[in-house]
Amino acid sequence: MIELRNVVKNYKKTKQHKQEKSDQISGKILKGADDVSFVCRPGKVFGLLGPNGAGKTTTLRMISTILKPSSGTISVQGYDTVKEAANVRSILGFLSGNTKLYDRLTAEEMVKYYADLYGLDKSTYRHRRDKLFHLLDMEEFADRRNGKLSDGMKQKVSIARTMIHNPQVIVFDEPTEGLDVMTSQSIIKLIRLCRDEGKTVIFSTHRMGEVGQLCDDLAIMHKGKLFYSGTYSAFIEGMKTDTLEDEFIRLTGEDI
Repeated sequence: MIELRNVVKNYKKTKQHKQEKSDQISGKILKGADDVSFVCRPGKVFGLLGPNGAGKTTTLRMISTILKPSSGTISVQGYDTVKEAANVRSILGFLSGNTKLYDRLTAEEMVKYYADLYGLDKSTYRHRRDKLFHLLDMEEFADRRNGKLSDGMKQKVSIARTMIHNPQVIVFDEPTEGLDVMTSQSIIKLIRLCRDEGKTVIFSTHRMGEVGQLCDDLAIMHKGKLFYSGTYSAFIEGMKTDTLEDEFIRLTGEDI
């Protein structure tokens, strides 16, 4: 389970921010997250929906212990992300588009490197490796250097290294961004499998179609604030417009 309670993340305003007008900026402070509270449950897929700059990545990085909240609390499987960060990292997998691959390593060497960091024994690694490489259709490029892979192949390698230690909590930051349909579908299939295995899954997206395909629970985020948090079914039942896109505009007052 992931639980956020009244989480705020403040940044100091940069020169670029000073040149921009934004409701997030007050004085010298930019609010990346503004009083954010929600719960992600085991065996459910939680979608964090919002446009670029909504605060989705900031929120996911705080959950993953990369950033510390300015105020409020975050717990993952009962561990506080600030006070017990090492415990959180041991049970969590975090996929970020900002984490690059080592070009000179092969796909398999990259995944094995992360398995070694988590202390997996040879037998456990082989079992996990074979399962992931099969699910993600990676065998044909397992021995190819990362620098020679397509963007879709690289994303699969990133997911395999994120999942190799069999984390109980998985955080996906825009996992299908910029990928072709086939690669996107293989990732969506993996997310569903994680849900079926009882894992806690949260992913961010600005694609309405992915929300309908995957989400059990949903939060809509814009300019650091939450505009909705609840089940996907309740959101659909409560819609006052005809489409998800129109409902987002109605709730936030802006286009996604």
